[in-house]
Amino acid sequence: MTSGKWLRCTGSQLRKMAHAGLLWLEQNRDHVNSLNVFPVPDGDTGTNMLLTMRSAYARVEASEETHVGKVAGQLAQGALMGARGNSGVILSQIWRGLAAGLSGIEAFTTADLALAFQGASDTAYKGVMRPVEGTILTVIREGAAEAADAARKSEDLRFMLERILERCQQALERTPEQLPILRQAGVVDSGGQGLVYILEGMMRYAQGKLSLDGQATATVQSAPTGMPLPAQAMAIPEGGMLEFPYDVQFILMGRNLNVHEVRARIDAMGDSTVVVGDDRTIKVHIHVKDPGEPLSYGTSLGYVTDVVVENMQEQMEEIVHGPAAAMPVPDTVVVPGQVAVVTVASGAGLAGVFRSLGAAYVVNGGQTNNPSTEEIYRAVEQLPTDKVVILPNNKNIFLAAEAARDLSAKDVAVVHSRSMPQGITALMSLRPDGDVAANAEAMERALSLVKTGEVTRATRTVELDGVDVQEGSIIGLADGRLCSSGPDERVVLDELLEQMDIADCGIVTLYYGADVTMAQAMEAADHIRAGYPDVEVEAVEGGQAHYFYIIGAE
Repeated sequence: MTSGKWLRCTGSQLRKMAHAGLLWLEQNRDHVNSLNVFPVPDGDTGTNMLLTMRSAYARVEASEETHVGKVAGQLAQGALMGARGNSGVILSQIWRGLAAGLSGIEAFTTADLALAFQGASDTAYKGVMRPVEGTILTVIREGAAEAADAARKSEDLRFMLERILERCQQALERTPEQLPILRQAGVVDSGGQGLVYILEGMMRYAQGKLSLDGQATATVQSAPTGMPLPAQAMAIPEGGMLEFPYDVQFILMGRNLNVHEVRARIDAMGDSTVVVGDDRTIKVHIHVKDPGEPLSYGTSLGYVTDVVVENMQEQMEEIVHGPAAAMPVPDTVVVPGQVAVVTVASGAGLAGVFRSLGAAYVVNGGQTNNPSTEEIYRAVEQLPTDKVVILPNNKNIFLAAEAARDLSAKDVAVVHSRSMPQGITALMSLRPDGDVAANAEAMERALSLVKTGEVTRATRTVELDGVDVQEGSIIGLADGRLCSSGPDERVVLDELLEQMDIADCGIVTLYYGADVTMAQAMEAADHIRAGYPDVEVEAVEGGQAHYFYIIGAE
């Protein structure tokens, strides 16, 4: 940008600033991820905010619009639909408030931006049911206050952005004073840090310190020529049945990914394999028998997004015999007027459990893989009924689920299930012929009937809740509370079960993950039975990544 005073910002300039914020966040994503308080594999904040910003920028990347209000609206819409995790949803609300404040404005001034920042802060706070200080909310609120003060002192937008960034950085540094859990973990708020990086990228661009020329937003390489033919061009196999009926595509994001190793593993699962990318982002395409296999493998390595699963057998039947002969979809049949459930699950086994209990649509996601608002919204809209209950099964998916609810014109309720066992217990209360409110109320009551335990591996060294954790050690969590840590999985499991008061329960279900064999799971179940002979114990394949065991106790 040119030097001198910057008095008005056009739509094209805002688009470039959004690009700069995206690039700077991308460069610093790992640092944001490292600030997660709990030492567990989770939907990392940096990744969730990055995916949200990518979705926002994608809406304007090819646009030639110069009206700043219209560009801001497009950015806000993209952020909302691509929002992942609570941090991503709050970020989308910040964009939404900014867009509302800039609506109808051709090019904004400092006075306009000050009002828009206040709207961004107000909208972000309203988007959270119980706002907490010491988070991204505090950072944007203080940034809005500084914007108002700067607008009174100068008409220079660069001056204003410098002041906003400095104030937000100061607010970020104070977050451990406001949230004891941050002080205990020795970190600042991760969402606030992500927002500061976005603002810093914008500021660097405005100062001419960050060039957008020749830089990319970490997009994956284009697929090489020779991509698999679409279903319409496939040769019809003898007998009319495809060996690998599901077309699966997704983007895998992680750290130190080995493209050659991923390609070899994926290729062994089916045919028509295309795996391209780099050590952080890989595009995967494969035809398989079980779509859960490549997806579970992907989530074991990192974060899976942009998931597409197509039933090519069904497509082929339609081509050959017409739509009437297409194979039926083996999900719960929902009759218009009935209450249907959309749930989120990680792992083919857990997804199967939800389907067997009557879930109409299972969205792939969970820890390390928070689905976007758009993915949940599309699931709601695809159902042939206007009555829907959403089970997010993870507190970091609550805001995305609520945003999907608010987008839909259907009668939608969100039941705030925090874990897979809670979601399963809630689903047992489903009465399809009832109304949404009554079903949601019954499901909310059911959440307290189950205790949740989790056994996983620590991702960082920390002392939390009186538990000393070393990176790589086995840890146990009881209803989300860190309660045990050590090198021995069996010892940690025993301590976790004791903390969960398993002796007072009648049934314990052990959902074992992708890294646990059936023999190991059965051995663990026998061990629990030996220690608690009056408790009924069942081992079920969950297939979830990262978590050795997810335990439901009633």
